[in-house]
Amino acid sequence: MLPTYGMKNRGKGARAVLSIGRHVDKTTQRHNIYLMICTAKDRTGSKYKIKENIETFFTRFVEEGKATVRLKEPAVDICLSKADANSLKNFLSAARLAHRGNDTDSLPLSTLTPVRARDVEKPKKKLTIVSKKDYPLTSNFPYSLEQLQVSYCKLSRVDMRMLSLKALRRLDLSNNNIKKLPDTIGDLGCLAELILHNNHLETFSEALCLSSLQRTLQHLDLSQNRLQALPLQFCQLRELINLKMDNNGLVWLPFRISHLSKLRFLSAAHNQLALLPGDFRKLTLENLDLFGNPFAHPNPLDHTIQLTFPLTLQEMAARAVANLRIPYGPHLIPAHLCQDLEVAKTCDCGCTCVNYYIKTAVSMNLHLISHTVVLVDDMGGTDAPVQHHFCSLSCYSEFLDQCLQRGLR
Repeated sequence: MLPTYGMKNRGKGARAVLSIGRHVDKTTQRHNIYLMICTAKDRTGSKYKIKENIETFFTRFVEEGKATVRLKEPAVDICLSKADANSLKNFLSAARLAHRGNDTDSLPLSTLTPVRARDVEKPKKKLTIVSKKDYPLTSNFPYSLEQLQVSYCKLSRVDMRMLSLKALRRLDLSNNNIKKLPDTIGDLGCLAELILHNNHLETFSEALCLSSLQRTLQHLDLSQNRLQALPLQFCQLRELINLKMDNNGLVWLPFRISHLSKLRFLSAAHNQLALLPGDFRKLTLENLDLFGNPFAHPNPLDHTIQLTFPLTLQEMAARAVANLRIPYGPHLIPAHLCQDLEVAKTCDCGCTCVNYYIKTAVSMNLHLISHTVVLVDDMGGTDAPVQHHFCSLSCYSEFLDQCLQRGLR
């Protein structure tokens, strides 16, 4: 309301649809052009005559989607904000022409009919469905959703309608019967949290690891599924902070797990892990849970030697490519050589070995890499076996000397 009328309160803002169109004046039976405002509380709309009834326009902040239209009768200020700048400009231009009363035939006029509820309701950002009877079968999910939980609905696959929710940041599909994830989940460009607890997953595809999830995914819960292994490309999900993999059948953690440099919370309890990969030593965690795994009792004297003297030309070339960080790819060298380089091992001396090495395992106190460690076994221990690779006999001999000096047997 105009301040000159003694009303200081500008009124509470509301989501609205504004239209300009012709309407029959009941008293004069003439077609006049009106401005109609529809809100959730008034979906039929309030109409205001426009011709020669606008006192002024305030358009200083129109580029920010803000403007005010001051009417003469009734004395009302219509304050617009959070509008699309281009749409707002077109609306104001049409309002000016209608106010002057000229060239109205060229105006794209509306029919001034009541609006639908979904057009004026606040966009829904969160939806929780925890019962099969509440699951939408005929209607779509609101496109504005940022958080979606669908649990206990016995889903055997991911509903493709969910994959059109481009604003989705959190997707919780826990406690269903999902066996496989579609690769198109990777097209959810804002997804930061994916909860898949208690499903029937047997694989986690390479395509998901190479999708846009590389840049967005921070929390991933794969616990209580049927996973036995994760792809080598899994460690491309470098934004991960929290990773849960409890109660699966994992026999090995991702080989390049240290590439998950932002990882702070790791849980892989109750799997089938006998050893941890050598890269595990490079992690920096806040909380680690590996309870209930059948870890072996390592002895550094127990080793596997896979060396030739001299080394093959292919091994020497592969080591040189890795140590000198020479770029490579299937467009430069055969694809199988690229795969060998992807799983290259790092010796304690810092050099790389590819297909020829000495392998052993050594017990490591997990407090070296994590502030908080859940006990590894019922005996209260926090040690676990970590695999070591050595590029030569001399590196392995030096390692054994260090172990003997520390009193290891």
